Parts: sequence; structure tokens; C-alpha cells
Amino acid sequence: MNVTSYIPGATSGSYPIRDGNRVRPLVDSEEIFTRLGEAVERARKSLWITIAFLGRDFTMPGRGSVFDVLDRATRRGIDVRLLVWRPNPEANDHPIIFRGTPDDHELIRTRAPGIRVRWDRAVDRFCQHQKSWVIDAGLPSEIAFVGGMNLTARSSHHHDLYLEVVGPAAVDVGHNFVQRWNEASERTAADGNWNCTAADSLPFPERPMARRGETAVQIQRMMHAGRYRDGRAVPDGRPFDIGGGERSIAEQYVRAIDAARRTIYLENQAIPIMEIAVPLARALERGVDVVLLVPTIPEKYVFAARLDPAERPRFEGIELLARYPNFLMSGIAGRDAHDSDPVYVHAKTMLIDDAWGTIGSCNLHAFSLNGHCEMNASFWDRAVVRDLTRRLLSSRPGRDIASLDGPAALAHFRTVAEHNRHLMECGEPMREGLAVTLLPERYGVPD
Repeated sequence: MNVTSYIPGATSGSYPIRDGNRVRPLVDSEEIFTRLGEAVERARKSLWITIAFLGRDFTMPGRGSVFDVLDRATRRGIDVRLLVWRPNPEANDHPIIFRGTPDDHELIRTRAPGIRVRWDRAVDRFCQHQKSWVIDAGLPSEIAFVGGMNLTARSSHHHDLYLEVVGPAAVDVGHNFVQRWNEASERTAADGNWNCTAADSLPFPERPMARRGETAVQIQRMMHAGRYRDGRAVPDGRPFDIGGGERSIAEQYVRAIDAARRTIYLENQAIPIMEIAVPLARALERGVDVVLLVPTIPEKYVFAARLDPAERPRFEGIELLARYPNFLMSGIAGRDAHDSDPVYVHAKTMLIDDAWGTIGSCNLHAFSLNGHCEMNASFWDRAVVRDLTRRLLSSRPGRDIASLDGPAALAHFRTVAEHNRHLMECGEPMREGLAVTLLPERYGVPD
């Protein structure tokens, strides 16, 4: 098995580590949605998607709107199913939630009437935050995608990733879809389905795909207790008490961080809560270099939290990490050296020691780690992780660092980020690369 022995997987979740996969990281919207469009066009049987946010104006490169893409698939006889979040009244409102209103139903009727849609609520104020695609479930052509980018127009301006998985682990992404589809909260509601009824259930997968590569992959989740009940075993797996919830993503983060020996590179939309920050501090104590890439300008709620004494704990994690000289918090200053508009980091990934990585939907804030429904794919493959780490790092410092080892690559990243911070503070417009150091104690503080 292609697993780095000193970086363990999760033991508390529904899905095992599966060897024999071929994986491909996809970076940013053009690459992600071009590849997804290609895969949909090659589908032979089915297309199942879990969706948090869906914009009516979202388009896929060279293929028209997402509804055009889905409609063409159904006209070829493909079984297209969307499992979409419907928020509870106490959840934060959002303008691009496709909640299943009469207008949403009318849009489907006129744009893609052949698709099947089922809406699903989370618990309380939380979100059904998974972003996954499963194509041709159960066929030799089965393929899965797990990531963090939403189907919204503004996603094209965000930095984010998906992981393409071909091989045995794809069955677990399909199992997740079946489990949630069959128990979706709105399946019996009058407006909870499109083109299907409450009786429209899917069979659970019976066998994984044969080996297609050399990468070990484990699908991991965050699932709130009490939301689903049917924890039947996946092929070659064991039954899991899903009624009690699942926290295998959080477990994996902590276990991987505690095993790190040289480098930890994180990209996340959110600054980490203490559950993640404390293990990162332990790694820093051991001499591990840690780089955290976050939005240069955070969301409005972060600025509001800085002004609220009750929200003080939100910032304790980054302030703990800031005590260590081998920690760097950084952002992306712009799309090129002349662009002053910072790129919004929407990614949820961590890469360790050029040996192990995870990509998915799970942020490092309290919502994702204590209530949202999330999915990540963790993978053990030195070549893939090293190439992805260098790709992400090279796009920030402005030079090719493929020849550098892990610590040297992060050291160069730090040098460029700190230099750019100095230039920006001096009002200088020119920068080397795009990385810029952020000050944890000032993060979210209004100028």
C-alpha cells in the first residue's frame, strides 16, 4: 500500500484507506470546471452531485450554464441527480442558496427538466457543505471529484482545489451520496423533490472499482449526530454508527499534524480554531515549518468579531501560532504583480512533508468542525503531494522552486512574502510574486 507509514489515516470514520487509485489535483475554477465539464460529457450512466451553493448565472468554461450542461446530459439518457442544501430559518441567509423556491422549480422546469433534485437540510444553523461529483457509479468508468469550490459566478475569482479520484476510493464518494439521498430531510416535503418522489431511493454500492493507480486515498467526513441513520458498511468496510455523527476529518487533521516531521503547508478560507491550532503549535515546538495561506482580506464577520469582546476566542488560535518564528501566515496579494485586488482563498487543503495531503470542503472554523456536513479526500503519494506543493508555492513567490526541498521551498516563500509585506507598507506597487505576510494580531482589524 502506498501509505507513508508515519502519517496515519483516520480510524473513526465510515470509510477505509483504499490503495490503487489514480488522483489528480485540480487548481482554480478554469481548470476545475473544464475538467468537470469533460467528465460529464463522457458520462455513460449517471452524474450525482452534492451542492451547497448554486448560482443561476454560473457557467462552465466553453459549455454554457451549469443547467445547459446538466440538461444535455439528461437528453443523452444520463441519470442526473442533485442533492442541494436547504437552510433552516436560523441559518445565515445567502443570496446564492438554491433552496427550492417556486422560482427555483420554475428555472429547473424551463432549463433542465430531466434532472432529479432533492433538497436536504442540516441540523440547526449548520450547512450541507459538501461539494462532490460522482460519475458512472458502479461502472468501470466510475470517477469522483471532491473539493471546495461552489457553483457560483464569484467562484471564478477565488483560489480553490478539487481532487479527481479514479479507483477503489470513488465508491465511498458514491456511498455518501446514496446515504444522504435516501435520507434527505425534504424527501417527503411537498416541494422537496424535483422529478422524483420520496420513494425514489438508490441502492448502496456493492463493490469498488479495480485498481487504477498507485495512490492510497481515504474519504473522510464531518457529519452531525442525529441527521442520518443508515450506517451500513461500504464494500470491504464495516458498519458505522452514522447516527452518532462522524468527525473523521478533524481526527485526520490532528493525526497528520502530530506526525509531521518537516513541513506543513495549509490553505484555508478560515483561521483555525484551537482544536487545530494546538496540534500545530506542538508541531512548531518540534521544529516543523508551518505556512498558513488564508484570505488577505477576510469576510465581514471576521471584522465584526474583532470588535466584539465575546468573540475573542476566535483569534486565539492564530495568536498562539504567532509566538513561533517558524510559523508564517500569508495571503495572495493579487493576480499579478500589478494587481492590487487580493485573491480570495477559498481552499481547504493541507500538505505535509511532501508525502500526504488532503483536499475538500472542510474549513478550520467551528462551523465546519462542529456542525456542517463536510467531505475531504486524503491521499498518500509522495510524487503527487510534492508536485502539488511546488505548484502552489511557485505560483506565489513568482519563481520556479521545483528543485528545492520542502523546508527550502517554504523558506523562499517566507522571504518573498515578508519582502512584499514591506513593499506594501511603503506603498510600493511592484512585487516579486504574489505572496504577502499577514500579521495574526492585526487580522480582521479595520484599517
